[in-house]
Amino acid sequence: MDWLEFENEAYSEGFEIVCGVDEAGRGPLAGPVYAAAVILPKGHIIEGVNDSKKLSEKKRDELFDKVIEECVCYGIGTASEKEIDEINILQATFLAMRRAVEALDVKPDIALIDGNRLPGLDIAERYIIKGDAKSASIAAASILAKVSRDRYMLEMAEKYPEYQFEKHKGYGTKLHYEMIEKYGVSPIHRRTFLKKILNDE
Repeated sequence: MDWLEFENEAYSEGFEIVCGVDEAGRGPLAGPVYAAAVILPKGHIIEGVNDSKKLSEKKRDELFDKVIEECVCYGIGTASEKEIDEINILQATFLAMRRAVEALDVKPDIALIDGNRLPGLDIAERYIIKGDAKSASIAAASILAKVSRDRYMLEMAEKYPEYQFEKHKGYGTKLHYEMIEKYGVSPIHRRTFLKKILNDE
């Protein structure tokens, strides 16, 4: 498998600076959606980098530092639970992706986006379905997005201990639904994701 196939294709078309973009946290019931953008040195693969969902938490943490060390630059963007409720999760994901690209110190010529839609950047963009398992720079971005979001949810676990966010990171697990039933919704819950529960109250 050629981890640089899509990057090299972009270089061959005359693009000089390629970034990979991925998100984390579209599905959870609580917390922001995160996105990361990563520019890797041309021809560079970070050893061990893979789709963040296929890696253990320990491995992701190790690779998080490695990506930051070895990349040209990276950007992290978020869209809050309030923004998610206002504009819907898809648009909020695109907003987080645009913010991640804007946070880069170096402006890329093209962005490789994980998924099947484009966020509407002000540079060339190309989506790659399952890109986090095909492109070195998207895989690197997937690790930064996932770890950044998990760390934020651990902070929220200290702020709202009753919901046990450290165990489920805001995803809709049985435990999480039980805690919502017991304690109601917190300020960081996505209200549009919990319409049924809120309507029953």
